[in-house]
Amino acid sequence: MNMITQSFLQELEMEMPNTRKSLERIPEKFDWAPHKKSMTVGRLAQHLAEIPDWAVKAISLDELDLAPAGSPPAQPQVATSRNQVLATFDKNLSAAKAALAGTTDEHLLKPWSLKMGGKTILTLPRVAVVRNFVLNHNIHHRAQLGVYLRLNDIPVPSVYGPSADEGSMG
Repeated sequence: MNMITQSFLQELEMEMPNTRKSLERIPEKFDWAPHKKSMTVGRLAQHLAEIPDWAVKAISLDELDLAPAGSPPAQPQVATSRNQVLATFDKNLSAAKAALAGTTDEHLLKPWSLKMGGKTILTLPRVAVVRNFVLNHNIHHRAQLGVYLRLNDIPVPSVYGPSADEGSMG
């Protein structure tokens, strides 16, 4: 039995609907940011939509170079609408679930490397990449988006329990 993959699939089933609820509420003023050092709403929402794709990359590739020699560095997609962000999120989440369902615990224990311009930044077991770059990273930025929603007087959805805006876990 693939206990690691099953655990990750269960966590995606628990965490990602909460992320989607938050993304459904983003204001379509994508250039707004709470501070000049902060990401804009559009960049943050698009980043959350992109995060599940890291599971696919960690499973299907042995390494990822964010700035391969002879090519321009990877550029994030630009958010153009709430619907576009949600469609990207749904597509990436579906692909992440399929990648996890199609892999083995043995494969997840093999190393994966992140590079920049051919230089290795880090090498970790794939299991650590999925845990940190997908699940933990998603939770971190979803909480950040909750602050953005609050600052724009948009009701923050309940996630692990009632929010100040929603008295139940609905």
